[in-house]
Amino acid sequence: MKTAVITGASSGLGREFVRQFYSVFPEIERVWLIARRTDRLQELAEQLEEKGISTLTLPLDLCDTMSFTAYQEHLVEEQPEIALLVNNAGISYVGLLTDMTIKDFDRTMKSNIYSVFNSCNRVVPYMVRAHKGHIINVSSVWGCCGASCEVAYSASKGAVNSFSKALGKELAPSGIAVNAIAFGAVDTTMNGHLSPDERQMLEDEIPAGRMATPQEAAEFICRI
Repeated sequence: MKTAVITGASSGLGREFVRQFYSVFPEIERVWLIARRTDRLQELAEQLEEKGISTLTLPLDLCDTMSFTAYQEHLVEEQPEIALLVNNAGISYVGLLTDMTIKDFDRTMKSNIYSVFNSCNRVVPYMVRAHKGHIINVSSVWGCCGASCEVAYSASKGAVNSFSKALGKELAPSGIAVNAIAFGAVDTTMNGHLSPDERQMLEDEIPAGRMATPQEAAEFICRI
């Protein structure tokens, strides 16, 4: 049974991707939905089940080592044929470097890059066995050019970009594609901290004059 694994599935971009992917990946018969919010995962699972897609909801905090142990246990138990892995889980930290604690920095890095490593580390052997698969890591334009007051977030997404390039070279001989998508500003709860004036200033810098919607970003992922 061909399986897709989607992290950060309960809100924002991940949630919209879950709603759209089955029309682009008709071969997927089962979906693992991973996020911290159990209620939202269950709601998404019910929507997919109505469309005939089998689901497994895993309410895991990808910053937590124990969560990855549970992740591994499910893989060992099910032995799935994983055709698609989308690493979307992540958080942001907005503030001056001098106001940031090592705990803040550590959590951001764990959420945004350690989670990608751990997820790939566990899933890749199943793709190598099948000699095919596709990994999509959701990144950010700040990982390419950096953003003031988002040092940890920018560093973590820069790491995602480099990680993806290197892993892509490593897995290409095994027929596995690896892509990172460095989105610009997407109108999700992650940007909910912006004041009206800050939001307007950001949108004034965007050629389209507005942020992308989660639906538009999800549609783009589906085209990769």
